Order: sequence, then structure tokens, then C-alpha cells
Amino acid sequence: MDIDKANTEVTQRMMDARPIATTLAKAIEVVPGLHENMLLHAGPPVTWERMSGPMRGAMMGALIFEGKAKNADEAERMLKSGKIEFSPCHEHMSVGPMAGVISPSMLVYVVENQTHQIKCFSNLNEGRGKVLRMGAYSPEVLEKLRWMESTLGPTIRAALEAIGGIDLRALLAKALQMGDDGHNRLDAASVLWTSQLAPYIAKTARDSATAFEVIKSLGENALSVLNPVMAGCKSMTAAGHGVEGSTIVSIMARNGTDFGIKVSGLGDRWFTAPSPIVKALYFPGFTEADACRDIGDSVITETAGIGGFAMAGAPALVTFIGGVPRDAINTTLDMYEITFAEHKQFSIPYLDFRGTPTGIDIRKVVEKQIAPRVNTGVAHKDPGVGQVGAGVVSAPMSVFEDALVAFAETYGFAS
Repeated sequence: MDIDKANTEVTQRMMDARPIATTLAKAIEVVPGLHENMLLHAGPPVTWERMSGPMRGAMMGALIFEGKAKNADEAERMLKSGKIEFSPCHEHMSVGPMAGVISPSMLVYVVENQTHQIKCFSNLNEGRGKVLRMGAYSPEVLEKLRWMESTLGPTIRAALEAIGGIDLRALLAKALQMGDDGHNRLDAASVLWTSQLAPYIAKTARDSATAFEVIKSLGENALSVLNPVMAGCKSMTAAGHGVEGSTIVSIMARNGTDFGIKVSGLGDRWFTAPSPIVKALYFPGFTEADACRDIGDSVITETAGIGGFAMAGAPALVTFIGGVPRDAINTTLDMYEITFAEHKQFSIPYLDFRGTPTGIDIRKVVEKQIAPRVNTGVAHKDPGVGQVGAGVVSAPMSVFEDALVAFAETYGFAS
């Protein structure tokens, strides 16, 4: 068996993928397998008993948003009762940042990898701070969600359809030349996203006041493009999943309790370990004692070869997560040591336009004992609070070691 040949196929598929954000739709209408009594969440599978605080908070907020519960106490009782099914976003071709909760009536972006005819989905981004994905569910959080449902989402949908879709690979390639990393720093990408949408919002919005409100919201949210970017990255890595004999990681995800990965050549098996604590720069009044463990599906960006893997191109990011520009460069250089390819579409000016490190190879991770590094936000450990900081975290080494043992057993390398 030629592992390198399999890995070449996987990384080529990932790089050839061309994700286009085409429209938005109700989650239950487009997300495979989603039903009325199901809530999707970030990371690998988890039960209510083991759920982190922010994920519990987001679940409660989602039930109130759906009209299934009147308040947090009623929502919690319902969630404990077993009447609601929990399922990972990744099991439904979807991704969600932080808690990642997607409920049936939420609007989701439809992103199509037109190279491989793969559709993936993600919800709308609320911005930073006290938001549902960070576990907050206060009245103002729910009010914003309802505005996103009634106004923001439909307006963006009309604009996207009028444009004929936005090419996310092309957008990311430009943004990486403008100081973004594609995960936590998306300032340039969000400006590019908004500038493409704005004329069509002006043309298709129901009135000028709505157009103003939506363009203002997009312009003020430097993470407005994160969710469609995540769905785009999911469509890239999904194109490389399921290749026999490949040691390339096709999913990394965390739920605030566990960190999990899937490997292209090992089917749909999750390999999990306790999710680590993020080394973070905390907002005033908060410390590591307040922090939830690492959480969210946004690490799909690193899986696709951007995010923390492209930090060398985003030196300004270190002011948000703590550190100095050299740290960002060293992170990217380390990631070349554990990846199989260099991206043909995404490059880093500061490294003489070298392609970003792409295709995490479990063999290299274990051999060199270098874990993938991720930059991320930090949610409070308790439900209802929200974001408390941001920083850098390394994936737990044991998930790659376990996956490599399983690979050896599966393909007959074990003695």
C-alpha cells in the first residue's frame, strides 16, 4: 500500500475544492438528517451530563429561540429529559463556531464545493462577546438572533442569489495577502465579503433602512465571514475524506469537553481526548479559572491549511491572543513539519509566498511530537456568560497516537 500516494490524492482534492457560498436556507430544509427534535453541536459526540457550560447555555438558548421552552429552567428540564437528540454538526455536513449549536429553524449558509459537488452548512455569525455560540442566552442575545432570522439572513440570501454566489477560496486567497489568517483574524476577508454583498444588498433589500442596517452590521462584525469560511473549509476537507490508506486528518473539532479528530483512511471513527485549556489573553476581570476548555468546530480552518497554520501571514493577530510576531511565524514553520503538502491557492507573503502547510499527517505528528496549533476564542466555563478571552492551544497528542495505532491495526502494520 502506498500511503504517500493516498495522501497526495487527499491533499490534492482539498486544494482543488472550490467552495461557493450560494444562498441561505432553514437548517431543517437543507441539513442532512436534521429533525425537529434535534440540536446540532460542535465537536465530537457528547451527552448532556458531560456537556460544557457554554454548550449547555447555547442549547438552552436555542430551545427558547425555537419556542420550545419559555425560559432557561424549562429548557434545561427538556434537555435533561431525553426528548431532544444531540448530534455533532460534522455528522450532518455542518460546522458551527464555539458551542456550534444549530437548531432546526435557524438560517444556515449553503456552501457548495463545485469541484466535487459537496454541500456544507453553517449558521450566521453574531459577532464577538456575549453571544449564543459562547453560551449566552439573555433576552438581548435572543433578540439579536431573531433579527438575524427575520432581517439579516433573508437580506444576505437575496444578495447572494443575485450575485450568483461568492467564491470563498478566491476570497480567502486575497485575505491571506492582506494580513488575515482565515480563522481568528478575518478583518480583510469580512471587508471583501461585505464589499461584494453591499451593492446587491442595496439592490435587493426591501427598503433602504434595511439595506443600511444589514450593511452596517456586516461592516461592524470582523467575523461576519467566519461561518461561511468554515463551511467552505468543511467542504474542502470532506472532499479528501474516505481515501483508503491515507493518514491525513480530515476533521478536528472540540466541544468544550473532548477534542476529536477523524482520519481520511479510517472512516467515520472519532479519536478523542480531554479538550485542553487555551493559553489565552483574558479580558479584564477574567482569568484562566473562568475559562471553558477548548471548544468549537472552527478548527476546521486549520484542518484545511489556514487559521493557526497561516499565522505567519497575520502578525497583528498576536496582539489579540498574546505574544509577539515571531511567535506567529514560528507556529507556521512548526506546522510545515507535520503536514504533507503546501497549499497551491493559499500563500504567505512573509515566507516568500510559500503555500500554507496543508494536510495534517498523523505519522509526522507522532514521529516529531509536534501537535497542531490553533488560535481561538475562549468562552466562560458557565452557561450564560459569553466570551472571556482568546489565545492559542495545542491539540492533545494522544488522539494522533491512538489514530496511528488504529491505522496500523486496520492496514495490517501492527505486529
